[in-house]
Amino acid sequence: MSNLANLALDGGDPRLNSTKGELAGQGIVPYTQPQMRALHDSSVSFEEYHYYAVQTRALEDSLVVPNGQTRGFLSTIIPRKDKEKPPTSMVIDGKDSDPARHATVAHEDWINASRALRTATAGAVFYLITTDILGPFGLPYAFATTGWGPGVALYTVFGFMAGFSGWLLWLCFMGLDSYQYPVKSIGDVAFRLYGSWARYVVNILQSIQLICNVAVLIIANGEALSEVSKFKLCYAICCLVWALAGFLLGQIRTLQKFGFIANAAVWINLLIMFITMGVAAHSDPLYSASASSAGYSVNPALATPDDAGNYPPIQHSGGLPNPANFGASITGLMQAVYAYGGAMLFIEFMSEMKRPHDFVKGMWGAQFFIYVCYMLYGLFMYGYQGQYVQNPSYLGISPYAWQSVGNVLAMVTALIAAALYGNIGVKVLYNNIAVEFFRAPPLTQKAGKYLWVGIIPIYWSIAFVIGAAIPDFSGFTAIVSAVCILQFTYTFPPFLHLAYNIKKNALRSDEGFDPATGTVTRLDTGIRRMVRGFMARSWYLNVFNVIYFLGGLATAGLGIWAAVENLILIYSVPELNALSCHSPLDVST
Repeated sequence: MSNLANLALDGGDPRLNSTKGELAGQGIVPYTQPQMRALHDSSVSFEEYHYYAVQTRALEDSLVVPNGQTRGFLSTIIPRKDKEKPPTSMVIDGKDSDPARHATVAHEDWINASRALRTATAGAVFYLITTDILGPFGLPYAFATTGWGPGVALYTVFGFMAGFSGWLLWLCFMGLDSYQYPVKSIGDVAFRLYGSWARYVVNILQSIQLICNVAVLIIANGEALSEVSKFKLCYAICCLVWALAGFLLGQIRTLQKFGFIANAAVWINLLIMFITMGVAAHSDPLYSASASSAGYSVNPALATPDDAGNYPPIQHSGGLPNPANFGASITGLMQAVYAYGGAMLFIEFMSEMKRPHDFVKGMWGAQFFIYVCYMLYGLFMYGYQGQYVQNPSYLGISPYAWQSVGNVLAMVTALIAAALYGNIGVKVLYNNIAVEFFRAPPLTQKAGKYLWVGIIPIYWSIAFVIGAAIPDFSGFTAIVSAVCILQFTYTFPPFLHLAYNIKKNALRSDEGFDPATGTVTRLDTGIRRMVRGFMARSWYLNVFNVIYFLGGLATAGLGIWAAVENLILIYSVPELNALSCHSPLDVST
């Protein structure tokens, strides 16, 4: 199984000198060869990135699949354990050993190191994408707030476009990544296409999303634990327990075995889905938690008992349940966006694959799995529980025994997800801020490891405070979806591919990068070149990317507005205060 991209290493890169010079460990060295350049060197042109990417893709295509393994769909879902060791030496054929490209042995060592870091398969990508803890359990809430027709239609469109976005990111990666200039994250792609400002924007949003994901998991596990304890344990303590657990889990710096753990998480999530579906079909919804149900957010009258304590019957809607409360439906829709929130890490997954060509297969397989399984689950739960579905849905079944089983299993998978998000989140911040701006030691050094021990509690404490400050689970996930997830899945991919397509299509046969001299030939520049690149060949895709990008921004704006309106409503209830002992699921007092 895979390591989790280059971030799953010990925070450093064995290709970078970590012991010599004042900029040791940062990849900033005084030479101009590819392996000697700074990690983010603005003097490297698009033509040079693209030239080496073409060479790398050709080399990857020439590699033979080991041990008779196939690349079929079945091998993606049930991959064999790859016992092939990373290459320690590299057989260079005549074409690849051109002295213009490989003037020194160090250059070949750099390529060998780059290849050694790439071990993931399409099967690993499939399981890592489907590890998302929140995806399936927010879908019933989404359908309950949008209705049968709009819910199915919108979830289908969002699913297809999420796959399309993954394809756009894959095209950018294939044309920019190489052994000489490896792409490690979506921030690297933004840097190579738009410059440093774009990388900073992407990295900031990625950091916000990761820490908010950890906060969401703290809230989800806190609610689950409070329900298991029958609300006898203070809700703030229930959440604090998981923050403290993160102090310990976060000390694991490497995630080299995470592919196997992600595999287990997928099947545990499926087990939770089957349990909640079976119980929901043979028992009533959890009426006592109706104040946090989907129906209550759309129209409180749908889930409020009468004076005699009788709750309204289970109801369904073919269209929007309450067109007058459009914001509540948008908030529900943002739960569906959460199901397709893996695009933020797509580039990280590609960067670790032995054959990035296979990413599309693993990605579409994961998207199809998410679409079919999550759709059936969401519709089934909405069909049996109607307006009373909870978010997450496993909190809304009434038999205490089965409720506890679902909660305990969900806590396990949430810990797995927390280990992923927390580890990457800290490394994104550490590598892009501490190392780059404050010259902190790499995490491969002893000083860096000591810093890691101290940073982890701070990171998880911040996540706990964020989660405690926004007690409404659905409102919190809606704001995270609109501000961060929607950008990485639906806004950034067309924005990045538009620039890539323009730059690539603007290249003429007599232009490009000369590896012998390191010079770049361009026959024109400026607006004229941009227009020519936009209108060349796949101009229709460029037009669609512009429309897609603007549509993503508009949807994000709607989502932010709806989430903020929902949070204003929630904060108007005095009982729901940050760090309260009263669980938001308990309406008995």
